[in-house]
Amino acid sequence: MDKRVYLLTIVSFVVGMVELIIGGLLDLVAADLKISLGRAGLLITIFSLTFAVSAPILLTMTAKVERKKLTLLALFIFLIGNMAAAVSSTYEILLFARILSASSGSLLVVLCVTMAANIVADTYRARAIGIVFMGISASLVLGVPIGLVLGNAFGWRAPFVLISLLTILSMAGVYLFMEKLEAKPSIPFKEQLMTLKEGKVLLAQLISFLFLAGHLTLYGYLTPFLKSELHLDGTWVSIAYFVFGIAAVLGGGIGGVLADRFGTKRTILSVLVLFAFTLFAIPHTTFALPIFLIVMVLWSMLSWAITPAMQSYLIEISPETADIQQSLNNSALHFGIAFGSFIGGLVIEHASVEQNASVGGVFIVIALILAVFSIAKESKRAEGMKTVKQ
Repeated sequence: MDKRVYLLTIVSFVVGMVELIIGGLLDLVAADLKISLGRAGLLITIFSLTFAVSAPILLTMTAKVERKKLTLLALFIFLIGNMAAAVSSTYEILLFARILSASSGSLLVVLCVTMAANIVADTYRARAIGIVFMGISASLVLGVPIGLVLGNAFGWRAPFVLISLLTILSMAGVYLFMEKLEAKPSIPFKEQLMTLKEGKVLLAQLISFLFLAGHLTLYGYLTPFLKSELHLDGTWVSIAYFVFGIAAVLGGGIGGVLADRFGTKRTILSVLVLFAFTLFAIPHTTFALPIFLIVMVLWSMLSWAITPAMQSYLIEISPETADIQQSLNNSALHFGIAFGSFIGGLVIEHASVEQNASVGGVFIVIALILAVFSIAKESKRAEGMKTVKQ
């Protein structure tokens, strides 16, 4: 395995941390900038929305630019965005900084994946892509607890200072160790979207969207939930996030094993059922911290357990557009994060944070219904192909 793949994994980890790193600090941001929790939550929503939209558009616009040069340029813009966030004195400046880091970060993630695939031999390509995605997934689940520890100790701006320093180190690593890599022809964004005309593919992407939306409706506001419903202090909130992060990483590995052993379809349906049950159960476990932590660990593991099965399912139902579907699925996930954090903010503003879990559970139930339709559609198609062959 080419060691530069691990450098790209580090870059993807640094970029991925920024999306949710502010999630555990929303109350501190809201208090400092004198805004509501719901408005603070928009900092996650806008980031994820920008991330989802920017990746395919920027990749098409920069299709002819040499990849090392483009990576360094994107890292520089990403650095500016995070430095601006670290020194921002108003909500508007912070929001602009988040948009800047999201747009450049979305391009960096795609670049890391494509570069990793191109610098290794064909036999290592899938493994290289998997390693880079491990960096992204690890950053999404560990970003919040890391940000929480730094934020509680040094203020909410501290995590952005850390990200800025790590970005400078990433730039140095790319400049010193990465070789020039010429761009390859990319598929136009319009052609990518055309692949969604097939019903079962669109349903599969919607499942990913709704799953993350349901998850973020509560996870995006977990800190105020823990403080108001379980009356935890900053130390216990940090512990809860670290437990959540470790369980989520383990859940991704367990999900892969389940998909291999029981098949993607059965795994997707089982995880959705259990995930919905867990979200609906959470509000009823706050009377006892040990019981809540047990349910929280299950919720955390399930939140990433579906990912390997969904990725494999997309390849199964549309092998001829597998690469495009992986890219679109990344956008679907971030649209889900944006939508879920937005809805979570509305729930807090108009009801209470206690209701966030139940509202998230409704999204998971809808995802389950779509999964049943998608799998039924695919099963009929498979049976039809068997009949034709016979």
